Amino acid sequence: MAQWEKVKSLPPQSLSELYPTEFPMEVRYYLASWIEEQPWEEFNVDDPSQEAQALQLLEQIISFLQGIAQQNANVVERLRLQHIGAKMSEFQSQPLLLVKTVQNILRKERDLLSQMSITFHQNPPQQPCPPAPSPLGAASPGREDRSQALAMWIMKVTKIREESHLLKGEMLRIQESELPEQVKKTQIQQMEFNGQALSLKRFQLLQEAVHSLNQCQIHHLHKIQTWRRDQHLATIGGAFSEDLGPLQTWCEHLLGANMKLREEVLLAGRDCGGTETIQECQKRLDLLLQTLIQSSLIVDKQPPQVVKTHSKFSTSVRLLLGEKMAPGRPVHLKAQIVTEVQARNLVQMGAMPAENVGELVSNTAIMEHNASNKSTCAIFRNMCIKKIKRADRRGSESVTEEKFAIHFSGDVVLMGCELPCKVQTLSFPIVVIVHGSQDINAMATIIWDCAFSDFDRVPFVVPDRVPWKQMCMTLDNKFMSEVQTQRGLDAYNHHFLAQKIFNKPEYKENFSNMLVSWSQFNKEMLSGRTFTFWQWFDGVMELSKKHLRYYWSDGLISGFIGKQHLHVILQDRPNGTFLLRFSDSEIGGITIAYVAQTENGGRRVQNIQPFSKKDLEIRCLGDRIRDIEAITHLYPNFPKNEVFQKYYTDEQRMEGRGYIGVSIRTKVEDTTAHPPLDPQQEITLAPSLSPYPPDNVYPPEAPPPQPDPSIFYPGQQPPYQNDTGGAFVPYSGPFTDPEGNSIFSTTNTTPSPGPSLHDMDLEFPMLDPDMYGVPPVTMTTIGSPLDQTKTNSASKF
Repeated sequence: MAQWEKVKSLPPQSLSELYPTEFPMEVRYYLASWIEEQPWEEFNVDDPSQEAQALQLLEQIISFLQGIAQQNANVVERLRLQHIGAKMSEFQSQPLLLVKTVQNILRKERDLLSQMSITFHQNPPQQPCPPAPSPLGAASPGREDRSQALAMWIMKVTKIREESHLLKGEMLRIQESELPEQVKKTQIQQMEFNGQALSLKRFQLLQEAVHSLNQCQIHHLHKIQTWRRDQHLATIGGAFSEDLGPLQTWCEHLLGANMKLREEVLLAGRDCGGTETIQECQKRLDLLLQTLIQSSLIVDKQPPQVVKTHSKFSTSVRLLLGEKMAPGRPVHLKAQIVTEVQARNLVQMGAMPAENVGELVSNTAIMEHNASNKSTCAIFRNMCIKKIKRADRRGSESVTEEKFAIHFSGDVVLMGCELPCKVQTLSFPIVVIVHGSQDINAMATIIWDCAFSDFDRVPFVVPDRVPWKQMCMTLDNKFMSEVQTQRGLDAYNHHFLAQKIFNKPEYKENFSNMLVSWSQFNKEMLSGRTFTFWQWFDGVMELSKKHLRYYWSDGLISGFIGKQHLHVILQDRPNGTFLLRFSDSEIGGITIAYVAQTENGGRRVQNIQPFSKKDLEIRCLGDRIRDIEAITHLYPNFPKNEVFQKYYTDEQRMEGRGYIGVSIRTKVEDTTAHPPLDPQQEITLAPSLSPYPPDNVYPPEAPPPQPDPSIFYPGQQPPYQNDTGGAFVPYSGPFTDPEGNSIFSTTNTTPSPGPSLHDMDLEFPMLDPDMYGVPPVTMTTIGSPLDQTKTNSASKF
């Protein structure tokens, strides 16, 4: 605050020129200490990676302004501060612009002070501005300083009270003494004058002490709000510490200070009379106490944010002032499900929900104290939403977009307080579903709500559009959290995701400032697909979490990359070079793109049919890569047997147990003999071509290749003829394409008696040529000479 102490003495005209309209001088005035403590100069405003830190500073500024406004008795000034806080929210789309603005202001202040230093020394201002009240208290650098400042004020109040009592005792002694009447009268008059001065000073100190308590409490409530915000952001992978111990200690400290000052105010009223100052202090302390008790009720274990009806769940509510509860007065909490409108009315107007919109089972609990960690919690076990009443939906809004919350309420009596205080709090928004198929869309609503809601919003308002760079951070954090990896998405991944969500596959510019809508995120189907962006992205996370975490963490998967970019990076690579990318044509698939030789000696990029979660449950990705002989080096030039060696598994043999060993192999069909049916899936490489693939690699006059009659495809009867030349045997086990439609199937069958089979290979091409046009992947079962023959059921690879 040292710089502001000098700046505030500058001429008014110079001051007004320092601060632009987007950063009013009031912000500098009220947050003087805090602003000068922040590391503004350490920011690189051209580095997008620092936007998250800049956004945190902006949220703190808005929160401080709102807190100061709420505590301000002047209506006009309170409205002005609220307006400024709303104005500062405009920086949310460009938080680094805020940093740049503050950097410029502080630099201009220093330059102006340097230029006018001589003038100030010669002509100091006669009536400087009053000290700027800091939102962090009289001593703003840290918690200890604020605590010490509050303790100092209380000590001064106590000391002056003792001085007043000593003065009254001295006056009584003089009155009872045998001093001459005139001397006695003179001394008593002097003491009465001193007593009046002490009373006035006592009132002033009480006001200062209450103000100091108010500033400490504002800062502490901001800490509680920050903890709740971090708890909310943990949904999308934000860092979060569940430890509420420090916050509980501060709540107890503030309660003790409030009780002490209430006692001092009562004593001052008794000693000096019920003046207007005493009444004002009493009202402020009552309000501070009520706010503190109300804010100390926290949902420390949130309910699941997607809740299925008739499914049991649990949640926990903690009272940070639990150790101060009056003995023998148990606190009963009740839970009630509320709609978004009811939650809004509760926060804005304090209106308790009158209508019951859902039947909540096991909705009461008693606050219980845990001596081991000094916590007092009400644990709601086996809660269940039995019924739910839906609101009238607008337009195309679905049930998975409707947000509810759980409202907790009860009455608390603290030691030293005669009357109970009503406490209540809300859970984070929840989405109620009735079927598991709604889970992914419901989670999309929760992700959007968590990532893009304001720090102090009206429940549960969220923007309909957000900058793509904010969406990037959300997807990055969610992916790392869900997959449990430290490797995030790179710039190429972000660009491909933007191309996909905006349906701009040819766009090569920066997407950062483009606005992405909720509809693009999870309402509109992706171009040419039957699923939304979030459904596709969630499928990738689910596959990666279960089967690809370590491959991804080791940097072996390129991940989100388009076919055009794929062509550019593979066009000069030798045959057998491959990379791993997430399928963009189906949900939850990973494919291998590799450089292969064409029939005429050229080269082309081919994409193997994607492997799904079920595929990788049968045979892991590492073993599949080992099986495919056509791929030899991971891009750019890593021998596959070196980088994937640790992912290879030992084959499990059954010899010695009375069985003949059987192993499973992944096999890619030779496409030089049977080219892919969809030419757009095969990109011919030629050094003279454009860096992007042509629309059609086949000449206009040449018809696409026809299916080879030696290979059967979906829609045909899959043939099998036994060694004895018997009739064709059909298969009847389930096989599905990426959309879940049955393609064909096999079943265990015992052929008619005949000669034994030797090293029999059963090849079943797993290919939907209309969707992929990719090399067919087959299952090959390899065994030793069999005494008894059987056909093994196959699975799609």
